Amino acid sequence: MFVDKVKVYVKGGDGGNGMVAFRREKYVPMGGPAGGDGGRGGNVVFVVNEGLRTLMDFRYQRHFKAPRGENGKPKSMHGAAGEDLVVKVPPGTVVRDADTGELIADLVEHGQRAIIAKGGRGGRGNCRFATPVNPAPEIAENGEPGQERWVELELKLLADVGLIGYPSVGKSTLLSVVSAARPKIGAYHFTTLTPNLGVVQVEDGRSFVMADLPGLIEGAHQGVGLGHQFLRHVERTRVLVHVVDMAGSEGRDPFDDWVKINEELRLYREDLANRPQIVAANKMDLPDAMEQLAMFREQVGPEVQVIPISAATRQGIRELLFAVADLLDKVDQEEKEAPLQPERSTDRKIYRSEEKPPFTIRRENEYWIVEGERVEKLVQLTNFNYYDSVLRFARTLRKMGVEDALRAAGAKEGDSVAILDRVFELTDDLGDE
Repeated sequence: MFVDKVKVYVKGGDGGNGMVAFRREKYVPMGGPAGGDGGRGGNVVFVVNEGLRTLMDFRYQRHFKAPRGENGKPKSMHGAAGEDLVVKVPPGTVVRDADTGELIADLVEHGQRAIIAKGGRGGRGNCRFATPVNPAPEIAENGEPGQERWVELELKLLADVGLIGYPSVGKSTLLSVVSAARPKIGAYHFTTLTPNLGVVQVEDGRSFVMADLPGLIEGAHQGVGLGHQFLRHVERTRVLVHVVDMAGSEGRDPFDDWVKINEELRLYREDLANRPQIVAANKMDLPDAMEQLAMFREQVGPEVQVIPISAATRQGIRELLFAVADLLDKVDQEEKEAPLQPERSTDRKIYRSEEKPPFTIRRENEYWIVEGERVEKLVQLTNFNYYDSVLRFARTLRKMGVEDALRAAGAKEGDSVAILDRVFELTDDLGDE
């Protein structure tokens, strides 16, 4: 089964917790703090494997979670970092955030790697918090939670040549003739429901990868028929072979078919209409094909390369393959000589400076709810099992202005304050020096 779009859950490993420990050695009085830091959590890393051709494996495993870091140890020994979770994907995989649609990675080359979910950093041990005022602190941080998200994987096949055209114009037959691929062939529309790849060998030793793509119909750019499932694979091809039924065997006009398919490409993505293209005038073994070919050439003009073929009788196949190979060589040369082009603006994330409040406060029933990235992260990192850690947490909130903001909003002594899943009591005593 060919699968080219899936949605999966990824989570980086949580960081290991820092440790509260003290040196307890003979002849070392008041040895001081010796709690080590926790290890970093593992990342979820996607790696391109050219041996894969589909996202089929992701239908059976949709959750990927990297291991957490090891907790800190006594004698100031740090915990080991969690190993990265490596997930293999086929070349041509595009990874986007499922919630925002943001492009995370475009994985094309074999061995290319991308971190999809970062592991959390390890919490600091109490040896990190020693000061002249408090030389033996009972303070240690929890590990930072790993990044978690749902991502969408979309496969856009990597092929040198893409066969395009209306259903039943002979694309699958052509691929079966020029390569060892054996796509399903039938005398009905949409016989090809998924892309097929074949390696084509030219007589002079040149070779290229050709993709037989599902047939297009009018309205494909809006998803009609197999529209978007087909068009996403056209994006990766370097040269297009536009197969046209020159005999008009289904009562359609060849020139009208050619115009409509090119218009669908343009409406889906402007640059696809300018992709190098050769017209394969197929079914030349049928009656009236020669008359239609002469009319077609007159309508499209001399700038469009038209090669008459018959996939059924193999007429013109040799000429078509040489023409395609020559066009690929020309494209290669132009790509080497052309200056580097900037990325499409739609695929870039633009960062702008925005003034955001460090936290927000709202009232919900009997609770005051404090929200904000910094205060929430402070809660996650604080180990509330140690009194010194609780004091440090309260003093940090006070320095951030949370306490003053709560009282300005109407909070009174003894009111309940909630941050994430923890509830605290507002008091003047906690955190005082």
